[in-house]
Amino acid sequence: MKQGLSLRTSQHLALTPQLQQSIRLLQLSTMELSSEVDQMLDDNPFLERAHEEAEREAFGLAQADAAVSRSDRELESAAYSASDDNYSSRVGTGSASDEPAAAIMDEAPSWEGDGSVSLSPDDSEWGGEARAHGNNLSVDDELDATELARNQESLQSFLQRQALTLRLGPEDQAALYFLIESLNDDGYLEDDLTDLATGLAGDDEAQIEELVHHFTVALRLLQSLEPTGVGARGLAECLRLQLQALQANPAFEANMLAVALRICAQPMDLLARRDIKHLMPLCDATDAQVRAAIALIGRLEPKPGRRFVDVERNIVVPDVLVTAVGQGPMVKFLVRLNPEVMPRLRVHDIYANALKGHKAGGNDAANFAALQQRLQEARWFIKNIQQRFDTILRVSSAIVERQKSFFVHGELAMRPLVLREIADELGLHESTISRVTTAKYMATPFGTFELKYFFGSGLGTESGGNASSTAVRALIKQFVAAESPKKPLSDNQLSDMLKEQGIECARRTVAKYREGLRIAPASLRKEL
Repeated sequence: MKQGLSLRTSQHLALTPQLQQSIRLLQLSTMELSSEVDQMLDDNPFLERAHEEAEREAFGLAQADAAVSRSDRELESAAYSASDDNYSSRVGTGSASDEPAAAIMDEAPSWEGDGSVSLSPDDSEWGGEARAHGNNLSVDDELDATELARNQESLQSFLQRQALTLRLGPEDQAALYFLIESLNDDGYLEDDLTDLATGLAGDDEAQIEELVHHFTVALRLLQSLEPTGVGARGLAECLRLQLQALQANPAFEANMLAVALRICAQPMDLLARRDIKHLMPLCDATDAQVRAAIALIGRLEPKPGRRFVDVERNIVVPDVLVTAVGQGPMVKFLVRLNPEVMPRLRVHDIYANALKGHKAGGNDAANFAALQQRLQEARWFIKNIQQRFDTILRVSSAIVERQKSFFVHGELAMRPLVLREIADELGLHESTISRVTTAKYMATPFGTFELKYFFGSGLGTESGGNASSTAVRALIKQFVAAESPKKPLSDNQLSDMLKEQGIECARRTVAKYREGLRIAPASLRKEL
């Protein structure tokens, strides 16, 4: 084998730690960003949360010092007079390093800066605007949505309060509490009693038998509590418990309740299909009786624990606020960041000044370098958060400009829009727009929507133009809402109605959109 030396030139993309952090922060949701900030505050002593109100610093991006146009000043002035919100700010459009990663750095992450330990202009507090008032509570009683959600009582707590009124022995009380804690969010007991006993007693057959006896007694007590149907092992038992509770109500006919109970004893797929033809002989009832019983069952609650589900996990905090200024054809929309989600961070002045005045030498050189790196990390973290919100604001402003018809007329006026259009307009990569629009929300006059909601493919029209898929879904929802309950519209009929509006939409596409809207097929929407 012949050995030799050769020289080769190549290009590759290397992501610095700062750029990697910028990309990662950009794709985080509001809740995830809050957790990231808390983690960084715990890990980095040079980073602190500024609790006092201070003058807001500039973003420090390339175009942050650009002059504000006269129209923008007039728009902001009108917004100040139309709202009590103390926070209204126009942010300059800066360039963001948001290109996709093609290769990962081979070198270890390095946060070293230029060797300076002095305070930089960006070390002061960022995002220190006054808190926006979102309710009519006083300052002392003010609660946000998350705090209100935490105050909601859980299903387990509600059942345990009722269990306190029962006179039970220690064993039965412990069994009842164990079953309560074994319920799922819907109020069902998914595990078999024998399996629960085996998990506690192991291979001891005598103890398993005793536990099953206590669990059986506790289950009957559990199913007697409110909400009715809790502790059921399946949908059929849940419906049966609710029907049995209605037997004591004279407002319901005994014959109808009896038919409804016989229906619940049959396979649930017959009820789901509303297969009256097969249910009539199985339940020994007439057509009218089966229809009345199915209508009664339809008014029952299939998930008894639904109203106790923790709503905190479903809270949506908007990242961007859109407010209308003016009326009629002169209406304009002001896009601004939500001050509630913007963390107020700054570099710890005392620690930074102490590091600046310290002269490292000898054995302290390694510690000094480590502290200097932590200081640089804090500065870059603040800059990357600033850059994250700046990019979100730029993308949101471009979306509002492209979808202005939606903000005036609603979802029926939504235009087709793809990620590449916004990317080309802002000079960013399509993957950057995808990160920005994922798990970021915009509060509009028509409600709060994820930024991805404003993007949709186009369907051809007779005039040669395109109709947004979002607008087509809105049309389908409108058609279904106006249909006759006794003669619901099939997917073919919906497709024909869209064609009458000049929109070419196949039946399969209609079915896909209908399922996405969680609208049942025509056979299940038909009123009995």
